[in-house]
Amino acid sequence: MTQQPASPGLAPAFAPGGALRASINLGNPILAHRDPASGEPTGVSVDLAREFGRRLGVPVELVAFERAALSVDAVRAERADIGFFAVDPARGEGLRFTAPYVLIEGAYLVPQASPVSENGQVDRAGTRISVGAGSAYDLFLTREIREAEIVRLEGAPRALAALRAGEVEVAAGIRQLLEAEAARAEGVRVLPGRFMVIRQAMGVPAGRGAAAQELLASFVEEMKAVGFVADALKRHGVEGAIVAPAG
Repeated sequence: MTQQPASPGLAPAFAPGGALRASINLGNPILAHRDPASGEPTGVSVDLAREFGRRLGVPVELVAFERAALSVDAVRAERADIGFFAVDPARGEGLRFTAPYVLIEGAYLVPQASPVSENGQVDRAGTRISVGAGSAYDLFLTREIREAEIVRLEGAPRALAALRAGEVEVAAGIRQLLEAEAARAEGVRVLPGRFMVIRQAMGVPAGRGAAAQELLASFVEEMKAVGFVADALKRHGVEGAIVAPAG
């Protein structure tokens, strides 16, 4: 990248301790996961964090979490300076979001023999839906589901395991993860279509001020416009996620 660094006057707003602490959510392996060889976080979110740190002229410290809710809490409590998570009204307190940088589909997984064939049939009495607690789709379904029961579990793997174990009738999650689960072993299938679009954005603690939010928002828009996000998706082999339109 050849863009000029950000104004050094804003670096203290993002990195008051001298380093930019980036909260990385490993619960969404589409955008971040641990490198099998080094064990270090890698992915689209990590690339964005490192580039933003370069712009500020400060080192980057990756603070990894296994669940989105923990990642959000770290930024909200200023144990991290920036984060990467889905925009949701329930996460608004204490945070300032950018526009999304990628869009990801939320979908349903059901047993192969299930009579459910479309998304509109899921919200019925007697249906249990497993979700990763505190995930974007948990927050969304909490507002939208009227008849079915939401079963909140610790992370996406546990939510998928609950479906295979017969503990629930439906599992909700990121489409790519559900498709990978269906391909891993017979017995489950992904319903067609989507029940939501997950809008992945960057965020900063609200206390850092409007100028910090504006700089972060401008950074995200530039990263989309110059192809940085698209290149990162390709480089990390991410399929199914698309670059969000200009905010």
